[in-house]
Amino acid sequence: MDPKVITYGAYILISVLLTVWVARTLHKNGRVFLVEVFGGDEALADSVNHLLVVGFYLINFGYVTLALKIGFAIEDTQVAIEALSYKIGLVLLVLGGMHFFNLLIFQRIHRRPRFFRKTPQVGSVVEG
Repeated sequence: MDPKVITYGAYILISVLLTVWVARTLHKNGRVFLVEVFGGDEALADSVNHLLVVGFYLINFGYVTLALKIGFAIEDTQVAIEALSYKIGLVLLVLGGMHFFNLLIFQRIHRRPRFFRKTPQVGSVVEG
């Protein structure tokens, strides 16, 4: 089998596994924070959490796909490992960047005044 095809396969497999692992970690650990941000509204927190994970997958898998091409010949194992290392390093940097972007979004949501964070109850009457 062509070394370039093997390198592509390893790149895709490792990138997908890393992306899924990071997304699951963010989803699991971000839920508690989102529930608090949305004033205990678990349904809203779960919905936002799910939407964030979908966006995370779309951006990261899009990047992995766009960065797939290796623009040079892979003639031996050393070159294949170096190319794979470079590609995986870029994926890790993108995943780290996305992680910190999510944290920034969470931090900004959390800093909003509490009266903007909770959806008013339907049917509640405000007397003034």
